[in-house]
Amino acid sequence: MEAVLMSSCTVVGAFSISRPRHLTCSPGLSSRSRKQHWVLPPRRSVGHLIMRASSTLPASISSPPPCPSPSQDTLGIWQAADAVCFDVDSTVCTDEGIDALGEFCGAGKAVAAWTSRAMGGSVPFEDALAARLALFKPSLMDVESFLASNPPKISPGIEELIRKLHSKGKAVYLISGGFRQMIAPVAKILRIQEENIFANKLLFNENGSYAGFDIKEPTSKSGGKAAAIAHLKQKFGYKKLVMIGDGATDLEARQPGGADIFVCFGGVQFRVPVAAQADWCVLNFRDLIESL
Repeated sequence: MEAVLMSSCTVVGAFSISRPRHLTCSPGLSSRSRKQHWVLPPRRSVGHLIMRASSTLPASISSPPPCPSPSQDTLGIWQAADAVCFDVDSTVCTDEGIDALGEFCGAGKAVAAWTSRAMGGSVPFEDALAARLALFKPSLMDVESFLASNPPKISPGIEELIRKLHSKGKAVYLISGGFRQMIAPVAKILRIQEENIFANKLLFNENGSYAGFDIKEPTSKSGGKAAAIAHLKQKFGYKKLVMIGDGATDLEARQPGGADIFVCFGGVQFRVPVAAQADWCVLNFRDLIESL
């Protein structure tokens, strides 16, 4: 059951990426009933920026987690970015697309276990992708039926954030290890052009049976998001580019030539090893909207 933040608690302090400090709240308040007010310390703040977690914590989080606060340089890159790239599953959307499709086809638990390993970084993404698809081998009819009965589950605040980015003239991309067939409806809702999608593509035989996935797509393998971002920088000359996501493949995007900063979004799935290495970690998109 998702935890609802009802009471209030103020936390002041910095979070080091190498040695994160735990958040603390007033005695007597249940960790599952707190509304957080995260205040940046003076040495790292810009103006009077205050980050407020106004939405509920993910059900997987039993207490407020340690999150890296943004440095002045990080905030400067965020505000000046030419382009922003979003992961889709557990970031733009509140579910994992391949898990939902696997559940629809009767292999939900096994597929979800592989997803957890892949997003935690304990197994190469390409191995996890192939293993998950092999568990249920979705046909064209399966995918079409799933899409017809399962509209996109858009994360709270993401539509407003993308509208604001667009209004400031920033390019927005969806870079995902999910499937293009399932991400296109999401892009349409968010008014993101289909050519701004980097994702995997399911392949089917003439009779509609499962034939695999397109291994030429950069996001079909580990390090693919960094490769996609490097391509965008080279093609369009972006000077500052930000990657936002929840998993290890999103963190990988911050490689030399890739994303300039990585913002960990922990509002759906909070992955501690990923968050600890992020330039900034948020639990809701309001923080990013207000900081623009």
